[in-house]
Amino acid sequence: MAKYLVIVESPAKVKTIKKFLGSNYEVMASNGHVRDLPKSQLGVDVEHDYEPKYITIRGKGDILAALRKAAKKADKVYLATDPDREGEAISWHLAHSLKLDEKKMRRITFNEITKTAVKASIKEGREIDQNLVDAQQTRRILDRMVGYKISPVLWAKVKRGLSAGRVQSVALRIIGDREEEINNFIPEEYWTLEADFSVEGEKKPLAAKFYGTKNKKMNIRSKAELDQILDDLKDAEYQVAEVKNGERSKKAPLPFTTSTLQQEASKVLNFSTQKTMRLAQQLYEGVDIKGNGTVGIITYLRTDSTRISEEADAAAREYITQEYGSEYVADSEKKGDNKKKIQDAHEAIRPTDIKRTPISLKESLSRDQYRLYQLIWKRFAASRMQQAKYETTSVKIQGGEYYFTVAASKLKFPGFMTVYTQEDEEKQENQLLVKSIDEHTQISLKEFKEQQHFTQPPAHYTEASLVKTLEELGIGRPSTYAPTITTIIARRYVAKENKNLYMTELGEVVNKIMKEAFTSIVDVNFTATMEELLDCVGEGKVQWKTVIRNFYPDLEEAVEKAEKELEQVKIEDEVTDVVCELCGRNMVIKYGPHGKFLACPGFPECKNTKPYLEKIGVPCPICGKDVVVKRSKKGRLYYGCENNPECEFMSWQKPSKKKCPSCGSYMLEKGNKLVCADEHCGYVETRQNES
Repeated sequence: MAKYLVIVESPAKVKTIKKFLGSNYEVMASNGHVRDLPKSQLGVDVEHDYEPKYITIRGKGDILAALRKAAKKADKVYLATDPDREGEAISWHLAHSLKLDEKKMRRITFNEITKTAVKASIKEGREIDQNLVDAQQTRRILDRMVGYKISPVLWAKVKRGLSAGRVQSVALRIIGDREEEINNFIPEEYWTLEADFSVEGEKKPLAAKFYGTKNKKMNIRSKAELDQILDDLKDAEYQVAEVKNGERSKKAPLPFTTSTLQQEASKVLNFSTQKTMRLAQQLYEGVDIKGNGTVGIITYLRTDSTRISEEADAAAREYITQEYGSEYVADSEKKGDNKKKIQDAHEAIRPTDIKRTPISLKESLSRDQYRLYQLIWKRFAASRMQQAKYETTSVKIQGGEYYFTVAASKLKFPGFMTVYTQEDEEKQENQLLVKSIDEHTQISLKEFKEQQHFTQPPAHYTEASLVKTLEELGIGRPSTYAPTITTIIARRYVAKENKNLYMTELGEVVNKIMKEAFTSIVDVNFTATMEELLDCVGEGKVQWKTVIRNFYPDLEEAVEKAEKELEQVKIEDEVTDVVCELCGRNMVIKYGPHGKFLACPGFPECKNTKPYLEKIGVPCPICGKDVVVKRSKKGRLYYGCENNPECEFMSWQKPSKKKCPSCGSYMLEKGNKLVCADEHCGYVETRQNES
């Protein structure tokens, strides 16, 4: 007869933990949260000091009944939900729902699902940490208040079914601000100049880049500037002015946090943040390894710490010494540069046993599990290894008053790079630079290579770069990055095309309303400060209701003001002059998940629909027909000819009626400027209001 009951969140863990603890322990799962705020109402009693009204989640009655029955029989109940705020809150809700006696209830946490960690946690049982519970409650209530108070405003002003979220709205704004920056970007011309030199005794020429004068780096901004430099160099003699030999090191990377794992998995494996977290959860909860049964092979996946336990550090160093040699072991543990306060509750993400190499587990894992585990294993192993060392040579070549430079490096000691190189590893150029080159080496010019370039706008956000930005700004926490991005894509506020995130028409409308009416909600600094406040609640420095008391009245005031002042966005049921060919009625503009379309107002008798082509009053630069606003399949806005596919004209930027006075090409609107569509022309003028 089992004396002890262990309650975990996920059914996937039950079998593994039961195997570790033996027959005296019954292990059962709560399947996540058991209580929450009701869906049908705000669920927070504003009149009585913001007391939350929790109810049992629909469908959880049977699970709770079974847990109650088992808890009554047990001498002791161990609440083993996940080791974070959310897990602490689930344990607290379980204690309430099961009416557990405090004397026979203990909260246990383990950072990895291994026999040692699980058994050790039983000995270190503690009381529920009310501060962590309150931090999670505060986040939940704040998110509920934002969602339930602002969403009806969006329904009234735009269309039903829309919703706003506290962190999602800020993420949407960040993407919107970047799109605005890209749309308003005006390219600037610049040139690069390279010279190939013949070196005495060498067959291969030496490629050097133009630097400038002795003490000043020069940027070449136009063809005229380039021609002037080439003219000055016409009769120049060239000599090696300086040769410097040195050494540089490249530091080993820190082990993964949630954010860096999501970024690297996106770059290297092309995984979405959601997919990365799903696979990491599987690796944490346990996989069936031949000969070992089910075992968790990585540590807990939601963390913003780069700390590693002493045991894991020692085991990694021992492994590296055996496999690669003692010269490859790092001198001492590196610490992350913690500019922001981190919740140092658990370790970085690492393998639970470094001896479990990726190749040894390949047959036990799916292809994607294997690829993610390999990434985690390699990164952790690298973090305990020596830095890589390079021999460097830099050469300055003088011609007249100008200088050209060559920088080369050669790997001297690979260190951590034996196991791990990052996606953005710099390309080593001129690796075969002649060793014998010095100030006396004879050189002569072979040829110049000149090239025109234009500055590029900032890149569109990807999931990886958005996670990096959210983390840098202090918005959200490890557990929120993936759901935030998944939500704004699922709501069709943002479209994802070839890794890039673009704002949809719906996203633009929602973002505009949020910026106009709920300035503080979408303010980056306000949201980051709120995260810091939640950390203070978790540490017991701030009372959780104080945060709510300060937040709610301002929110309510903003909602009332928005309801009165916001113009209704006219995006549906606008009557057009397009006649329905089936029943003769004038068709209306409707709004669907992919934007505007034309529909017959006689629905449901007449179900005729057709694409809505919104004319912008500009003739097509190719065929003269109307340019219309279009949307890509994913919802990204562009401008194309109404005569498509016969005419292939398309532009991501809005074209203007005005022709370029310099080259005759069409112009593009970029903020308050008009820019020639031919970047080689580069003509720009301030935009007048076009009639």
